[in-house]
Amino acid sequence: MMDINDAIQMALSAQQSGDLKSAGNIYLEILKVHPDNVSALHFLGLIYYKQRDFNSASKYIKEALRLEPTYVEARYNLGIIFQELGNHDEALACFRNALDLRPDYAEAYRNLGAVLQSQGNLDGAITTYQKALQINPELPDVHRFLGYLFRDKGMLDEAIACFEKALIIQSDLPDVYNNLGIAYRDKGIFDKAIVCFQKALLIQPDLPDVYNNLAATFRDKGYLDEAIICFRKALQYNPDFTEALNNLGVALQEKREFDSAIACFKKALQINSNFASAHWNLALIHLLTANFEEGWKEYIWFWKLRNSPKHSFSQPLWEGSNIKGKTILFYSEQGLGDAIQFIRFLPLITQRGAKVIVECQRELLSLLQNMPEISRIIAPGENLPEFDIHCSLLMLPALFKTTLENIPAKIPYLTASRVLVQKWHNKLICNNSKLKIGIAWSGGHRDSILHLRACRLELFAPLAKLDEVIFYSLQKGAGSEQAKNPPEGMELIDYTDEISDFSDTAALMQNLDLIISVDTAVAHLAGALGRPVWTLLPFSADWRWMLNRKDSPWYPTMRLFRQENPADWDGVFTCVYHALNEILQKNGHYIKN
Repeated sequence: MMDINDAIQMALSAQQSGDLKSAGNIYLEILKVHPDNVSALHFLGLIYYKQRDFNSASKYIKEALRLEPTYVEARYNLGIIFQELGNHDEALACFRNALDLRPDYAEAYRNLGAVLQSQGNLDGAITTYQKALQINPELPDVHRFLGYLFRDKGMLDEAIACFEKALIIQSDLPDVYNNLGIAYRDKGIFDKAIVCFQKALLIQPDLPDVYNNLAATFRDKGYLDEAIICFRKALQYNPDFTEALNNLGVALQEKREFDSAIACFKKALQINSNFASAHWNLALIHLLTANFEEGWKEYIWFWKLRNSPKHSFSQPLWEGSNIKGKTILFYSEQGLGDAIQFIRFLPLITQRGAKVIVECQRELLSLLQNMPEISRIIAPGENLPEFDIHCSLLMLPALFKTTLENIPAKIPYLTASRVLVQKWHNKLICNNSKLKIGIAWSGGHRDSILHLRACRLELFAPLAKLDEVIFYSLQKGAGSEQAKNPPEGMELIDYTDEISDFSDTAALMQNLDLIISVDTAVAHLAGALGRPVWTLLPFSADWRWMLNRKDSPWYPTMRLFRQENPADWDGVFTCVYHALNEILQKNGHYIKN
């Protein structure tokens, strides 16, 4: 028989060339003669691992380790087998033992980090991956794994740096390009995201997830035609891709191809009847087109299906049953504007004999605390008082089967504090000779298509050319910095640093003649207070404004100005200019109700 070392080299050569059967036979022959040859035991275990026979693999590698406990590679590979089997504790022990034997074993740190990550120990995984890279900075998969973790923690700049480093080391990784694109999209850097997705598809053109991400980014930019092409490409590779079907439906809805959009949502629901997002979008398109009866049916489906922590209450969810004598907890689960819009339904609750507790955003607490229907109001995170049943504020229009004819539109249903109204009156009295207009230009939205609701302060510039007009900023948060550099000729007074919450905003509004706002909470508040408000809407407006209307059944004092084409804010402000000029010429600057 040939020398044992030569035999092992022959087996290794066959193993490395992919001829696992021949390599395995050689190792078995060696072990017949030398059953204690740790190399043959180890390498035979690796062959069984490649064949996914993990029991045989672990058997031979354990035997090698019994004979040679300091065999570091065998210890490491046994850890990989445990990792594959999901035996995390055993895997961790193996990798840590390997590192005790060889502290500079970068690959062991890599796999140790992966196990920690799978256990949910994200900070431990990050530290461990970083130790691997300190030893060997040229491990592309470690940079990739770190990128995933940083992205999940919202550390987008760090994630981007990791993904880019991985691609410097190895440039043909479509998954890394895809995740880099997702990170850029999350940062709102859409052009770079598009380039990344396109590079991923150049490497591997049959990736439906990447087409879906590329399409979603095109939609973020308002490029609906390009988005639709890419969504359909994703479905070409995966016809049952419910997320792409849902996204395609949304893009078609934004193009006002409503029948085609509805068909997409329904097809997604045929594949997965519990797909909450498709139920939601189907509800929105019915509500948008004033088909309230069908819309509320799907709307309630969504609230039943969505994974809300509120649904984990031991108390039952209210779905319209008799509530006389009950205490019901209502909570706001989405934006401030939603809470302001739907709080109007509470008088219908108290009319049924129920006691009302409301949990809402802190910004709304002082505004809502004097609403007579609310017995107690609390902020999220505070201890909840006892209650019998619970419900989201956003479910109320569906539960009351709201139609255009029965919307509770008794205005105002919110009021400002008299003390605060007087405070702001004293502050603004010096400008009583002018038309006082409050303006808001951004809702702070960046995610998805919502950022298209916002505009830039400079677009208000034509309105500043009108005589006897003075503007007051109502813009808080994102976009408020633009008030520091108003358009040339605009007299813009910014007291927003003195606005502590929506009680102050409401009191300031009571001292203004007109509010002009994009679709944000400011517009809802003005409408709820019964103030004259002009709301500026994007081409693809939210469902509550419906289609083609210049008025709102939700807010009788509101006037709607709509984009006639996507992203056409110039056209909107031209209409606003003429409408404002007409009122000034007809009535001077007095347009109060």
